[in-house]
Amino acid sequence: MEVILYIAAIIAAIGFLILCVSVGMTLFSLKSILNSLAGTLSGIEGQMEGITRETTSLLSKTNSLAEDIQHKSEQLNSVVQAVKGIGDSVNGLNNSVHQITSSVSKSVEQNEEKIAQVVQWSNVAMGIADKWKKRKIIEQETVSPDAYAFETVQVEETPKRKWGRKK
Repeated sequence: MEVILYIAAIIAAIGFLILCVSVGMTLFSLKSILNSLAGTLSGIEGQMEGITRETTSLLSKTNSLAEDIQHKSEQLNSVVQAVKGIGDSVNGLNNSVHQITSSVSKSVEQNEEKIAQVVQWSNVAMGIADKWKKRKIIEQETVSPDAYAFETVQVEETPKRKWGRKK
């Protein structure tokens, strides 16, 4: 039985040796992977520093741009207020013109009959003035100093009025 014990101890030793060799090989392959990972992490660290610098620069530019936009927005607000004031003034002017037009229209409607009478009387007055002018011309022709002359007297046409009404 002793022999079995020795054989079992040798088998255990061989198993332990195989275990140690396989763990060693695994650790050596893991060492190369960890070295590769460490190189990758150092590269990422360098890239992160670059990204951090760029982000800081971009943030600074964004802040200055935001301040510029704020300043221009305030200026634009004053322009919008001015345009609104102009719009209010135009609306007020439109209301005033509408009121004046309405009052003139009402006055014309109220005085329509009086205006018609004035037009009729002015037509009558112009007719009388035309007849009077014609009568004067006829009287001048009949009392001509050359009434016994053999020449024919040409009668001038009545002057046309520039402001007159239709005949």
